[in-house]
Amino acid sequence: MFTPFSVMGCSLELLKTGEQGIVTVCKTQDEIIRKKLISMGIKTGTQVLVEQQFPTFVIKVSNLPMTIERDIARAIYVRVVEG
Repeated sequence: MFTPFSVMGCSLELLKTGEQGIVTVCKTQDEIIRKKLISMGIKTGTQVLVEQQFPTFVIKVSNLPMTIERDIARAIYVRVVEG
């Protein structure tokens, strides 16, 4: 029998302040953005917390706050972590 389940995922840009997600994929063809993500330690499986969205986009990765550009946040897709 089929067991119902749900997977909620979206761009990091769409998360609200205080929400968390686990990076599933980075969707960009821009090599500069790719290199920035690698240098920040953001890769598949990384847990990210949105601390602030406006006026700048601030995230926390491994307990380190980082300011990122909105186009970078748009390229990061996450699975939303509840609670």
